[in-house]
Amino acid sequence: MAKVTLQGTPLNTKGSLPNIDSTAPNFSLTANDLSKVELIDFRGTKIVLNIFPSIDTGTCAQSVREFNKQASALKHTKVLCISKDLPFAQARFCGAEDLNNVISLSDYKTGEFGSDYGLTFIDGPLETLHSRCVIIIDEDGVIRYTEQVAEIADEPNYRLALEALQNE
Repeated sequence: MAKVTLQGTPLNTKGSLPNIDSTAPNFSLTANDLSKVELIDFRGTKIVLNIFPSIDTGTCAQSVREFNKQASALKHTKVLCISKDLPFAQARFCGAEDLNNVISLSDYKTGEFGSDYGLTFIDGPLETLHSRCVIIIDEDGVIRYTEQVAEIADEPNYRLALEALQNE
């Protein structure tokens, strides 16, 4: 279980992020067109998992903008922005912001992604939502970098995530 804070108030997650150098757990998420998307769909590509509680908060929205701008310019890299928001809300945000270099995916149907990756809040006002995390997965499906942001209101460390991508 990871301990995270929300403006200093402790929150707990269901587990811990997967270990670096381990195989990324498979997932099945919902795309904006309501199709099913799985990890295997991205085999052979570097992946940034930008995970957050809700696209409708300032910090979460900023992380989508920042990864759209920075990581999407890297070769053979896909940026997946994952939350439990409905796909319609994700599509609305990305459309209004003209963000075309990220892929929004939703875990609203089952919450299994958050559970399998150990990042679902199990208590506090954000219970059942995802904690803010960044996970880098290489072309072979191996986890190369993880960050569980300690204060949910803070942005992730973009520099370290991008450096992990470039080291692959």
